[in-house]
Amino acid sequence: MERWSVAPGTRISATLPVEAGAARTEVPVTVLRGATPGPTLVLLAGVHGYEYVPLLALQQLRAELDPASLSGTLVLVHAANPPAFFGRSVYGGPVDGLNLNRAFPGDADGSLTERIAARLVDDVITGADFLVDLHAGDGNEALRPYVYVPRTGNPAVDEPSRALAVAFGLDHAVIDSLDAEALASASTADATAWRLGIPAITTETGQQGQRDPRHVALAVAGVRNVLRSLGMLPGAVTPPPAIVWLEGYEVVTSPADGVFFPAVDPGWSVAEGAVLGRLVDLFGEPLATLRAPFAGIVTYVVATPPLNAGDPVAMVARRAAGD
Repeated sequence: MERWSVAPGTRISATLPVEAGAARTEVPVTVLRGATPGPTLVLLAGVHGYEYVPLLALQQLRAELDPASLSGTLVLVHAANPPAFFGRSVYGGPVDGLNLNRAFPGDADGSLTERIAARLVDDVITGADFLVDLHAGDGNEALRPYVYVPRTGNPAVDEPSRALAVAFGLDHAVIDSLDAEALASASTADATAWRLGIPAITTETGQQGQRDPRHVALAVAGVRNVLRSLGMLPGAVTPPPAIVWLEGYEVVTSPADGVFFPAVDPGWSVAEGAVLGRLVDLFGEPLATLRAPFAGIVTYVVATPPLNAGDPVAMVARRAAGD
């Protein structure tokens, strides 16, 4: 952010070039500097290239928001991973196969994905007071909207992050508990912010590479309410919905390559041992039955047939104690 000079009440759009040998990309960023002082909020979209709702939401916000009406600074990273976007890639990027949301804080001397992560940390995330990492179900994932909220043991991170999540306004929230060791090794964008002492959440609105206007509207409304809650945008904060708090989640993975037939939909409540889906080989012969590890709610499930060994199949999360 410091590389651009932005006058109060104005905005600029530019790109962050990233090179790794012959591989090169440019990350599109818009900076809106408010007319009056205030916090810096970073909105990160497109970490996964096949998640289109966040990118479309930030385009809409760029067109609608007037920097003269803002306080503080709003940074929109429109597409954090352009190679994965243009390559229509699920999870990993087409250049090096790496998942950007498993590459933070990055490596300035590494592969293209690692260098993108390092550039985002150095030039965008480090200067933030707050971060919202906007996601959706990837091209293969059916998903119900929810938000990840940290529990790191640091009140300066956890409490403002929880406030961000409540303001964003989704009706399901997953508590992401990390002890010191787990936080130190976590390679997601939000965990990188938490290590830096920056309150951050990750939102999930949208699924299967779709551009459903309802999910775009959810993301746009969530950002607007966060801006109002931080005093960056005038207007009353929309009261939060009744939130279902979840914790202790587990991502069930595939034991083998095969063809997957889901047996649940996102949002379903399942008992321990409930069938999540069945895996067959390319002849249609049974390989495995995937089951819920405990009673909880299915936040997402793979909805397309191909599965590689180790791929996510579904995520199940328990209701938080006292919810």
